[in-house]
Amino acid sequence: MSKTMLKFVDRARQMPTKRSAEDRSKDFGEIYEGFEDQEAKDQSSRCSQCGVPFCSVNCPLHNNIPDWLMMTAEGRLEEAYELSSATNTMPEICGRICPQDRLCEGSCVIEQSGHETVTIGSVEKYITDTAFENGWIEPIKPIIERDQSVGIIGAGPGGFAAAARLRGMGYQVHIYDRYDREGGLLVYGIPNFKLDKSVVARRADWLKDSGVTFHMGVNVGVDMSFEDIKSKHDAVVIATGVYKARNIKAPGVGLKNVLPALTYLTASNKKGLGDAVEEYDNGALNAEGKNVVVVGGGDTAMDCVRTAIRQGAKSVKCLYRRDEANMPGSERETANAKEEGVEFVWLSNPEAFVGNDKDEVTGVRAISMRLGPPDATGRRQPRPIEGSSTVHDADLAILALGFEPEELPTLWNQPELPVTNWGTVKVNHRTSMTDMDGVFAIGDIVRGASLVVWAVKDGHDAADNIHKYMQEKTAAAAAE
Repeated sequence: MSKTMLKFVDRARQMPTKRSAEDRSKDFGEIYEGFEDQEAKDQSSRCSQCGVPFCSVNCPLHNNIPDWLMMTAEGRLEEAYELSSATNTMPEICGRICPQDRLCEGSCVIEQSGHETVTIGSVEKYITDTAFENGWIEPIKPIIERDQSVGIIGAGPGGFAAAARLRGMGYQVHIYDRYDREGGLLVYGIPNFKLDKSVVARRADWLKDSGVTFHMGVNVGVDMSFEDIKSKHDAVVIATGVYKARNIKAPGVGLKNVLPALTYLTASNKKGLGDAVEEYDNGALNAEGKNVVVVGGGDTAMDCVRTAIRQGAKSVKCLYRRDEANMPGSERETANAKEEGVEFVWLSNPEAFVGNDKDEVTGVRAISMRLGPPDATGRRQPRPIEGSSTVHDADLAILALGFEPEELPTLWNQPELPVTNWGTVKVNHRTSMTDMDGVFAIGDIVRGASLVVWAVKDGHDAADNIHKYMQEKTAAAAAE
């Protein structure tokens, strides 16, 4: 055992320096600074190097966390990066946006003994940012170049992960996406204060330098048919994610200024990227000077409330129908929102949106809830308390209730594309392939709305399965 480790007994947990709420609320810069070299070493040395590393077990990618923490503590950063990137295509992104409190850090053994968890995510971010700064990250150079090509529909995290793994195997990779920038929801759905867009662009540039070809502004089913893409490639990966907003059935939901979360966040992110956004400039998608009510309790809701604060909202409330303990969003993001001035109204469920004679929303009428018995999933179900309705002032109401898959068989004119009862693409989970030969699917379009880290995991698995599929196909052709 290295003498640099097991320092948790006399070294306290420390996060990177966090900008004050007053300071960070004025701009969209990332709120956490990076670790200094000694800070990263000190925090990595707190790892207990336990025999059963539950941090790795509960990471979807099963990252070799104890090993790269030890390497960081010993100053072997280039080796730490090599090990970190062996299981994760984009550790600097996961280090920033993964809900570590629910995954690796939430499973840390020393936290269970009362010493607080190792700051795994912050060290992960530090390792890769340092590797980029020192030029250790070089483009992928396959040992052999193959003639077969793979078309990936979707330039989000799953598409990135699959592309990187496939290029490493020597395949020719083409990514198609309807947006004008690479990154998908990493760019248009997640605000800069959590993930600066330069970080995503840097990773996209690395893929381009590695030989991945991006075809941006291509809306499949409109600009190019699915059949055209399928005919150009030996295999196709559907990695579109889920973008259709889940709606609420309540009177007044169709009023002006009642918006889906992604519409609001996309406008803000585009504005931050320097794009002309007319609806932002005319105030329709801008919270400045407004009473804002966000409905929902996940990370997207936290993105919305914190964006509204930065846009200069008059007031920002978040309504959630369960209590804080049952909130699905990250505890860290909720705490950051509270610090920045967001008011949370727990156990509150919207029952109507109130408007004026111009059909503009003026308030959200919500009823108080109580938690009843658990359902089949074990989660306690909210029940309304009669006569407890309250109207919350709202010039802008944002619905952050989750996302559903778009109807791909209809949009792409592919009625044979198999989907589940929920509209997600149906695959053989052992092979990642649909019932359509050579057509694979990964990420949220298979799982439903989920985490970036799971999309990365699916991208890696699909790449391995595609390689096996290609080899079997080549062997069969040779036999014939």
